[in-house]
Amino acid sequence: MERVETHAAIILLSGEHAYKLKKPVVFSFLDFRELEARRAALEAELQLNRRTAPELYEAVVPVVETAGGIEIDGAGAPVEWVLVMRRFPEACRLDHVAERGELTAALVECLARSIVTFHDALEPLLNAGGAAAMREVVDGNAADLRRSVPDIFAADTVEALVEAAAAEVERRAALLDQRREDGFVRHCHGDLHLENIVLLAGRPVLFDCIEFNDDFAQIDLLYDLAFLVMDLLDRGFVAEATALLQAYADRQEDDAGLALLPFFLSVRAAIRAKVEAFAGERPKAKSYLQLATRALRPPTARLIAIGGRSGTGKSSVARALAPGLGAMPGAVLLRSDVIRKRLFGLEPTEKLPEAAYAEAVSERVFEQLAERAETLLRAGRTVIADGVFGGPDQRARIERAAAAAGVPFQGFWLEAPEAVLEARVEGREGDASDADIAVVRAQAAMRTGAIDWSSIDASGSVEAVAGRIGVELERGGAG
Repeated sequence: MERVETHAAIILLSGEHAYKLKKPVVFSFLDFRELEARRAALEAELQLNRRTAPELYEAVVPVVETAGGIEIDGAGAPVEWVLVMRRFPEACRLDHVAERGELTAALVECLARSIVTFHDALEPLLNAGGAAAMREVVDGNAADLRRSVPDIFAADTVEALVEAAAAEVERRAALLDQRREDGFVRHCHGDLHLENIVLLAGRPVLFDCIEFNDDFAQIDLLYDLAFLVMDLLDRGFVAEATALLQAYADRQEDDAGLALLPFFLSVRAAIRAKVEAFAGERPKAKSYLQLATRALRPPTARLIAIGGRSGTGKSSVARALAPGLGAMPGAVLLRSDVIRKRLFGLEPTEKLPEAAYAEAVSERVFEQLAERAETLLRAGRTVIADGVFGGPDQRARIERAAAAAGVPFQGFWLEAPEAVLEARVEGREGDASDADIAVVRAQAAMRTGAIDWSSIDASGSVEAVAGRIGVELERGGAG
């Protein structure tokens, strides 16, 4: 039988099961000294984790003393309680999956859907979270980080972060409280990172949520997501972190709330910094502290529009550009094809009827795209707007969104030979665009009017096209 210990638990691994016991310990955030407290914590762990992983969490059973020794789920007075769980191959845990380079775009999309589904099923809480709760976290981080000065951290680095975090929580206090009133505070996972997600039958399953302290789990939905985004960033998976946020934002459309993401990422990283410092892990602690500091220093937001006929590779180029552009983890993509699908309640890859492409619908799509862009820009997020933008009015509308938000704008018009466009469209699979060769040919007759966006030859690879745009963005001072 294998034995694994954490600060508050002992896990025994045997055959197809794992048996978890709580240690009789006390910390500032939990008290497991009494047998009943340990049982209650295990019961809470069972019920809370069954929300996302019912196939892993089986039962809480007593441990009793018998003439032959200790027996699990035996008759008699309990001397301890144990949580019985199904084991899974450790290699299926998402941190290991990521290390093997197997965190694919499809898997990230599936993960985002799982998190959104989980979050959507939770009941709003009006007596938790908000600015007061985040102030407590920030103050706790400050006290704990200072405990590791000067052994682990430099005093000036800690004080700079402490001051910036305190200022940010006050700057965002009204938004934090408003989000609680609007139902964004719920009993979440609370410990959502790669090590607490496992692939079962190819599906990402969230497990091992926070059960011992409601303050750690009754939080803003974006604060819950921020732990996973931060974990990906810390491990160097910037593109995956950006894709996760994108897939989540496509479904939640929590545009104004994303103003809080730099703060939430910083707080999450600061928590990991102090934990690693307490464990004496100097390099890890310093790395997390640097991440926490950088998160609170986002570049100025800007709006980038990418237009052109179907098949020019607009969406692929936009996805290649987004990671690391603007505030962490990267730019938010607003794709006209995805917005159109959402208007009709469809997933991006589901096909729309021809009526969904009527001129009146298209006007609504591009208006919504511009409105969302303005909201995101005001929230400090860099935006990449992706659509054909074939009409002068559509291009003028997206430019006005940047002007209204007071941010820089750069537009790019992608062009490629007819044969390239048709070949690309014909080879599409699982894409949000419904355009086919007939659409591509019809677009050749578009009355685009004068196009003053930068013309980009899109006949080459995605990397080459993105590279050319990247050079233009650097010249324009992109964040």
